[in-house]
Amino acid sequence: MELLVRNRLPRSTASPIPRRGLRVLLQNLLALEAVSPNVEVSVLFCTDALIHELNRRYRGVDRPTDVLSFPQESPAPPEGPHPLGDVVISVETAAQQAVERGRPLDEEVAWLFLHGVLHLLGYDDATAAEAREMDQRAHRILEATHAAKIG
Repeated sequence: MELLVRNRLPRSTASPIPRRGLRVLLQNLLALEAVSPNVEVSVLFCTDALIHELNRRYRGVDRPTDVLSFPQESPAPPEGPHPLGDVVISVETAAQQAVERGRPLDEEVAWLFLHGVLHLLGYDDATAAEAREMDQRAHRILEATHAAKIG
């Protein structure tokens, strides 16, 4: 499993969640979804300005959002990890949502990361039922991650 993490935040802003935490989340997601760990996922932490531009350019939506997913559409290479795609997370929006939801920023970012990777695996949240299913899956993965840390 390969996890590529990039930080396009101002210099004084640290990554909102350690790379190790993201790896554990991704490992648990792949295991619970019965997906081969021979994958590559890229995550980019950015500002509202950058995610706004990406949202406008690729989705035609002229506003910032919390998370975007860009599934890899080319065929998998014959050897090496299969690239699933890219997840882009606005840390500014995540911070606002964390306050609104009464949880720490790292938990909000973990939730958005899982949500983004579930999109890379083909899940959608266009309907209320689909959104509920994605939320349940993300919740199950977070529970497994917390249990692993405690146990």
